[in-house]
Amino acid sequence: MTDERAGLPRMTITDPQVMRALAHPARLAILDHLGSTDEPVTATGCAEVVGLSPSATSYHLRALAKAGMVEQAPSRGDARERLWRSAAQTWSINAGQDAAPETRAAEAALIEVFVARHLARVRDWLDRSGEVSKEWYDAAMMSDSTLLITAEELTELNTAVLALLEPYKRRRRSAGSAVEGARPVAAHYVMLPLD
Repeated sequence: MTDERAGLPRMTITDPQVMRALAHPARLAILDHLGSTDEPVTATGCAEVVGLSPSATSYHLRALAKAGMVEQAPSRGDARERLWRSAAQTWSINAGQDAAPETRAAEAALIEVFVARHLARVRDWLDRSGEVSKEWYDAAMMSDSTLLITAEELTELNTAVLALLEPYKRRRRSAGSAVEGARPVAAHYVMLPLD
């Protein structure tokens, strides 16, 4: 399926090799960075974001390209400069309920990296929350609720929440839609049956 706004596909990953390629914190950070801008970036530009050397970042970009998650962008005129961009607007993983053990293990490894990244972001917020403005401090939120809900209601709720987030995701993708005072915010959304 193609998103007409950005012209990039929405990707559902079912291949365990791709899942294993993504199961690295630096690669997820690179994908996050590339997904937040319409401008292609160099390995050096990504390195500044992920905290690695340009050569290490270049290695991760090549691994992501091999997995089909990033691609080389057209050069800005300097043939020595290699530019990269995201190959998908958004992506999700879905091994499937009946997936082979190898695929389930790859999915679990990738989810472990996601969970660790989420926890690191929460800890980072706790460390610096006293230094942010009152406006941002009051706007931030963490919530934990247990809902009594049917599978159909959960599907409807997920659809509604994702629809609410979509305009803000589009805003980050387009350089011309920046809003004064806007900053990146991590939105972690998980809905899982407890029993």
